[in-house]
Amino acid sequence: MNSGYVAVMDWQQMISLTIVVGAAVLLLRSKLRRPKFGFQRATHCGCAGAGSSAAQGSIIFRARKGEPRQVIVKM
Repeated sequence: MNSGYVAVMDWQQMISLTIVVGAAVLLLRSKLRRPKFGFQRATHCGCAGAGSSAAQGSIIFRARKGEPRQVIVKM
């Protein structure tokens, strides 16, 4: 057993370790950061019937290659 053994990193290992640490820091920062203010989410402005249970309609846009375009409105 050699008690004087010293591990040495070459430049490629140092660069890869730096990239991994940087990615981990960015991921942790995004998880811990407060969410941005969203006007619609905070004030419910623009949400028709946000508190009501009324049935809402939907619009379906359909376009396929070789077929005519369709717009379907369901009330």
